[in-house]
Amino acid sequence: MGRRAALAALLLVWSVRTERRLAYTELLKDSTQSSTAVVEVRQETARESLEYWAVRGLVGLVGALPRTVARAVGAAIGGACWWTLGGLRRTGLRNLALAMPEKTEAERLGILRRLYTMLGWQIAEFCKMGGYTVEEASKFVRYEGLENYLAARDKGKGVLVLTGHLGAWELSSFYHSLRGYPMSLVIRRLDNARVDAFVNGIRCLHGNRVIHKDDFARGLLTAMHNGETVGILMDTNMTPPQGVFVPFFGVEACTASGLARVAGRTGAAVLPGFLLWEESEKRYVLRFGEELQLQQTGDLQADMMANTALFAATTEAYIRRYPEQWLWVHRRWKTRPEGEEKIY
Repeated sequence: MGRRAALAALLLVWSVRTERRLAYTELLKDSTQSSTAVVEVRQETARESLEYWAVRGLVGLVGALPRTVARAVGAAIGGACWWTLGGLRRTGLRNLALAMPEKTEAERLGILRRLYTMLGWQIAEFCKMGGYTVEEASKFVRYEGLENYLAARDKGKGVLVLTGHLGAWELSSFYHSLRGYPMSLVIRRLDNARVDAFVNGIRCLHGNRVIHKDDFARGLLTAMHNGETVGILMDTNMTPPQGVFVPFFGVEACTASGLARVAGRTGAAVLPGFLLWEESEKRYVLRFGEELQLQQTGDLQADMMANTALFAATTEAYIRRYPEQWLWVHRRWKTRPEGEEKIY
């Protein structure tokens, strides 16, 4: 498996947008190089087709295996990526040193190494998700705090589930829909449109819907007006004006403010929800925390800042409990306040 193929496999279920190739973008922008651009478009199409069939093949192959074997294969993929993708490994260690300076280098290395196993397991779960029944999935997933979710839903103003790239986030929303609680998912479009459609087809087998980030505001407001549930991954790096700086592990991090703005405008309930692997039980636990108490002073800007900080702190608390299950390889602190040095 080549470097790009390995990365694609490891992060198959990661919905954060990948960086586009600058050369390809510039050629498309430059009309004076139209003949060259045509060649590049053809190469891009061939690459996308190859990626699509590689993903379909991976899902079909791993999905046909018994779950224990599939998870072993996923762990092996994670192990291969650990050794071959040095850039991601360095980013992960940099983030851990920044966020958890109290831990030893050996401890941070152990956390990151375990993460790759967890991501490998998530690949396996994603590949097999389409065939799961309620009875089968309930053997290795259980709820905790479902009553918190139901109480928030029954208020009728909509539910915003605060979540992140922690634990088995793809399986989380899928299992919730499988149990009869479909929700909408706010995600970025994958650069490969065919892969995006294929992945979303699996995500939405049991009633889930996708709200793409380019239709974020309208889709979210409509969902809240209809009393629906929307899950939002709020732990990725943003840029102003969509993001504001709030503390995250004691370091200012540019964080999406849309969740706080929509909650303040609609009165929707906000509560944390994460699907976490419990080693002592050898299964996942879908935890819904209590509804968060938001600041509502009437000062919209101050309330937005305070509530965004609350959401970041809530996410951090879960990550501190399960550090080996968070996506440390994402450059979370890439955007810096004006005048600050780059971290990466």
